[in-house]
Amino acid sequence: MPFVAALLPVAVYIFVVYKLDSFSLLSVKRLLVLVLSGMLTALASFGLFRLLDPHLTETTSDYLYPLLEEVMKAIPLLILASNKKIVFFIDSVICGAAVGGGFSILENIFYLVLGEPLGMGTVLFRGLEVALIHMGCSAIVAAALMFGVRMAERIKSGLSVKKSDLAMSLFLLVIAPVLHILHNALHFNPLIQFFCVFAALAGLLVWTYQYDGDMIHRWLDRGLDKQVSLLQSIRAGQLGETKTGQFLLSIKETFPQEVFFDVICYVELNVELSVAAKSRFMMREAGLDLPLEDSQKATYLSQYEEYTILEKRLGKSARMAVAPVVKFYPADRKALEDLLAECRQA
Repeated sequence: MPFVAALLPVAVYIFVVYKLDSFSLLSVKRLLVLVLSGMLTALASFGLFRLLDPHLTETTSDYLYPLLEEVMKAIPLLILASNKKIVFFIDSVICGAAVGGGFSILENIFYLVLGEPLGMGTVLFRGLEVALIHMGCSAIVAAALMFGVRMAERIKSGLSVKKSDLAMSLFLLVIAPVLHILHNALHFNPLIQFFCVFAALAGLLVWTYQYDGDMIHRWLDRGLDKQVSLLQSIRAGQLGETKTGQFLLSIKETFPQEVFFDVICYVELNVELSVAAKSRFMMREAGLDLPLEDSQKATYLSQYEEYTILEKRLGKSARMAVAPVVKFYPADRKALEDLLAECRQA
């Protein structure tokens, strides 16, 4: 029974956070893999701490071990972020909570097996507090890595990085281990400590959510408006009416006529697919997840096939020339992947 009591808060928290994923960004399989990876990082941390214990004082370990734990938990999250699997705030929170939850599951088991016998109330309370600190800090780290991926994509596309985005990412990377260290190093009334941790983590996550929400709205609203205007100008044969169209005309003499025609087709398909993917995303956000018609599915799949053919045919130099126009950020890629997956469903 104590094992069930220790694991119950973690299971409930993961379930609740997963249910927040209204866009179905993560499969149950991936969520379980993340929980398992969190357990493996806990096992690795336990082995590392056993090696370090004889050489450290208790005070030093209170400050060093939380930092090492956050670094260890960040490894699977960094792998996900580098593969652009964390692109929105909600999936960063889910991934971070899953890894932190897996870590706290094994940590609670270690305390039950190796520690002194504890009462049921203490087991429940400690299980909740451990789950909270590990899941919350890992979620904050995952959000920081999400911002890092977005900034890397902007640099890759030749765009400038906002100082506020860089500051936000660095702040989150620093504050997560700091909160964990304070939790371990400052010992006072457990109930007060719990509510302090809860308030700090909740406040940080809400603030990050609002910041990310503003970025998402800029991505959807402003980006969508520009893409629709560009698409209309291409179809009307009036490229000069938009700044993006003017840029395309400025590089016209760089390529042979037939290659420039392929470039325009490539840009047009990119914009069409991006607009379609963002539109589906906005519909799901509004709760209007209406099924696509078979003709729409066939059209999107055909457009994507043609897009990939053109991408290969144009070559690297041509793609680099239009990179400021044809830029798929991680959020764009995720939205397109979701659209194509929906189109491939029978």
